[in-house]
Amino acid sequence: MKIEFDKRVIQEQAEEHAQRLRHPNRRTVWEYARAFTSLASGDSAFTKVDLLAVIFVVVVLFLVLLPALAKPGINSKTIQCLYNPRQLCSAWRMYADDSGDRITYASTGTTSGNSINEITLQPSQPNYWAWSGAHMNFAGGPANRADWDASVDMMLRPLWKYVKTAAVFKCPSDQSVCPNATGVPVPRIISVSMNMYLGGFASSSGGTDGGWPFADPYRIYSKISDLGTFSPAKAFVFTDHRPDDINCGDFLTNMTGYAPSNPALFNFADWPGFFHDGGAAISLADGHIELHRWTDSRTTPPAMPNGYTLNTSPASPNNADIAWLQDHSTRPK
Repeated sequence: MKIEFDKRVIQEQAEEHAQRLRHPNRRTVWEYARAFTSLASGDSAFTKVDLLAVIFVVVVLFLVLLPALAKPGINSKTIQCLYNPRQLCSAWRMYADDSGDRITYASTGTTSGNSINEITLQPSQPNYWAWSGAHMNFAGGPANRADWDASVDMMLRPLWKYVKTAAVFKCPSDQSVCPNATGVPVPRIISVSMNMYLGGFASSSGGTDGGWPFADPYRIYSKISDLGTFSPAKAFVFTDHRPDDINCGDFLTNMTGYAPSNPALFNFADWPGFFHDGGAAISLADGHIELHRWTDSRTTPPAMPNGYTLNTSPASPNNADIAWLQDHSTRPK
């Protein structure tokens, strides 16, 4: 062992000597280290040139690492926002496992007005089996209590027993508020929506497309196994939904221009959230989570002040983000 060690030391010394012969004015890393040690002990072997070289190397390393250290969106809120949809999607899958592969409705059948509170429903009513009945419309107060109070709706919904915390329904970056029963502004409780094509709108005949003409040629999936060639790794389940556009539990993708392909006809129906460096936390049906960044500025118009809803043209021809949403929402019948 000692002989092998001696050979290795001799070889390293020979290589160092050869390096000095090739570059007589260049020091090795070990020489810089020894010189720095000598400087610390009062020896002047470490010159100003050496010190400047070390400072230069440290500055270069800092500049290389700075983008990673300061990358927007990669912070505690983003980590939490990736954890929440993972938990929610796991609950969605566990519910299906316990329900003969059937999934919840993406929305109540009634989508206008205030919330369809679970506390008022019976299991015989289709709306009872929607993942959410909260209609996020800023009304709040006693009239739309589900906007801010999880106990009247979300805590009674099908997925609650699998999550047991209202925190999973809300992105920490969503700062929207509404009045509580006494008029005091309080945080709204939901900032995510479910892909409408997974479950559809609740009705006595099963999940429907809600009568939207652009959705009629496309499939509404009621079971995970129905996804078939539309891989669970492709189909999105939950996405961040911007506070000035979120409404009745579902995220509706306008499929116009998907099949046959005609991107010039692309339109928005709902607008996704962009809380994280211009992107949204999105869960897929196979359980994995993606922080997807939108690439077209038309997908992320400036946020409206709290209490106001988004008012912008839905037309967005050749928008690559709409193409992505369409490809991850459903397939033709």
